[in-house]
Amino acid sequence: MWHNTYFLVPAVLLVAAALYAPQTKQAAQRVPQAKGLPGRGLPLLDTAFLSGGPGRVFDTAFVRMHQSGRLVVNRDGLVTLTGGRPYDSVEEAIIEALGPAGQRELAPLRRAVMRSAAVQKLGDGLAHRGLLRNPVLLRRAKVARRPLWLALLVVVLSTVLAYVLDNGEADRPALWIPAVLLIVGLASVIVSWPLKGRITPAGRRQLALMDTGKPWTPADAVAPLATGAALLGAIALGGLAAAGLEDAELQEAMLAAAAAEEAAARAAAGVSSSSASSSGSSCSSPATWCGASTDSGSSGSGCGSSSGCGSSSSSCGSSSSSSCGSSSSSCGSSSSSSCGSSCGGSSCGS
Repeated sequence: MWHNTYFLVPAVLLVAAALYAPQTKQAAQRVPQAKGLPGRGLPLLDTAFLSGGPGRVFDTAFVRMHQSGRLVVNRDGLVTLTGGRPYDSVEEAIIEALGPAGQRELAPLRRAVMRSAAVQKLGDGLAHRGLLRNPVLLRRAKVARRPLWLALLVVVLSTVLAYVLDNGEADRPALWIPAVLLIVGLASVIVSWPLKGRITPAGRRQLALMDTGKPWTPADAVAPLATGAALLGAIALGGLAAAGLEDAELQEAMLAAAAAEEAAARAAAGVSSSSASSSGSSCSSPATWCGASTDSGSSGSGCGSSSGCGSSSSSCGSSSSSSCGSSSSSCGSSSSSSCGSSCGGSSCGS
């Protein structure tokens, strides 16, 4: 019987990993503050985050301020604050990011606001309601499967080693023991299979209720005209390209800023994960929701990339692996909490 002690350590490792991996997946699925879907009454910036991530939130709030004449953008992409009070915390973040001089280039302004606590808090709120998944918890659930694969490998190696060491012995290790362990391990791998995308089924249903093909006018748009409110709703749901701004120069400048952020995110994603400093250039900590909420769940891109985030049609729900999750954590402020706390490594944006 002592021959079967070869499998004692592998069995302990496998059981521990088999219990841990499914638990972390359940934690990523947990909804702390479950509520019913608000139909077409979801707030404007919450809609923008749900549909397109931190970058979409910035675009929506920025256009709203531009519509009301509180800031202007010149042909070179220089943003100038002209006055007026902020309507919400995201607009406060824009004003703070502009600095004491009230001027800043559009691309760095966009990057700073996306990582602000105000924007990240929106992601946390949506995650707590079960419309988005916490990027930090998603990443943790993926990492938790690694010990499970390692334990399976140890079981296989232990089986081979047991038969090599006991070659020629009358009493050989029982094959049913590693067979049972492998079955348990493979079952745990299936049970703990990673969730796809950061947007939940409830989040997709919410977007479907709002994106019906008819213009959506948010109640809290605070736009000077009804047509302006409808434009903000179109930006929140579909992005700048889908909404189409009448001010061609403004749209060109904003799309260029989004493209610059996307390029920076992709460049950071191409760098080896070992160099944390380089990845921080795109998704500097603290920033949790560094990514889109696209269903693709890709996480390599950085905070705010339009490709990573995707519109509601592309099923936003990002995983960024980066991107981000719990409100308690603080990746930057956008994972379930911020670009850093819930940010896994994905990119949320445009």
